Amino acid sequence: MRYPWLKDVLEAEPPFLSIYVDTTRTEPSAAAEIENRWEHLREKAEAEGAPKSLLQQIERAVLEPAGIGGPHGRAFLAAGGQLFINRVLPSPPENFVAHNHRPHLLPLMRVAARAVSHLLVQVDRSGADISLRAPDDPHVAGSAKALGEDASVEGGHDELHKTGEGWRGQNFEARVEDSWERNAAAVAQRLDKLVRLYRPDLVLVSGDVRASHLLKEAVGQECRQRLVEVPGGGRNDGVDRDEFRVHVEEAVDNFIAFREKAAVDRFVAEQSRDGDSLAGADEVRQALQRGQVDELLVTRGQAPGDIEDLLFQALRTDAAVQSLDSGALSMPDGIGALLRWRDESTPSNAIPSLSGDREREASGAARP
Repeated sequence: MRYPWLKDVLEAEPPFLSIYVDTTRTEPSAAAEIENRWEHLREKAEAEGAPKSLLQQIERAVLEPAGIGGPHGRAFLAAGGQLFINRVLPSPPENFVAHNHRPHLLPLMRVAARAVSHLLVQVDRSGADISLRAPDDPHVAGSAKALGEDASVEGGHDELHKTGEGWRGQNFEARVEDSWERNAAAVAQRLDKLVRLYRPDLVLVSGDVRASHLLKEAVGQECRQRLVEVPGGGRNDGVDRDEFRVHVEEAVDNFIAFREKAAVDRFVAEQSRDGDSLAGADEVRQALQRGQVDELLVTRGQAPGDIEDLLFQALRTDAAVQSLDSGALSMPDGIGALLRWRDESTPSNAIPSLSGDREREASGAARP
């Protein structure tokens, strides 16, 4: 994943204020617990010299419900008295605060991989209802971003039901098929526009089977590449909402797993042919200093001690960052990189050729 929205804070002057807080509200006592949590974080921030006016601004955001259900959290990054990042996290982080020379990015990297945006499209043969789910957007009420007039599409062709027999019936059925196709085309046109505008990770389509098929055939390539059909949804009343939510969550989880696997597979392939990749803290550090890193891979729980500096350098040079589950990939020091380029001075990327790699790989597994 790339993080262009972090650019402004990364280019700001220190000191940086970094705050992560669990703002889950699933229990009746949650509001009081969040207040107590925030009190401890605010006291620590004040002791480290954070501006009180900035903390007051963050406090309002912490204590105000985000409007989404289930476990979630909040991330705040600020510098020079200005709040740059106020972001809802799709799963709760460890509560953390620091006011010093570097923004603390690792908690954000660990959680942000689950922030999958998607257009949710519920179709029938007359049109569709569309919502944009952006779990990382603090201004999204109910995790569904209002799309205004784009939230509903009516195709305008209302011959929707096949009836009759003989040649008259066949002619009518042909008009019905034509209505379905024209309505699907109208929905597809709207979806293509929204995909270009919002660049969602996924387009999840549910509802009438025939309408879903026609829509899939009608959308452009950019939309089709993101499109996944999920059962259980629809425009009509009586839809099993719980079942539908489960299917949506499964589609999102599958996408997250696919994105992680793609990064791992690319890294393994580059390693096997001594290509554009590196493993180990020293080698990655050198590559970052030279601007060679295209994507940084970090194994959760095994990162080197200077991981915050490495993340800062990576993001400042527009590198992507992929946080990996502990069992996804074994790397020395729990860190590796896919490179933009390499030359003769770039260390060999093959893990067995790295000096002391076997000892480092073994010790890396025991890092906190």
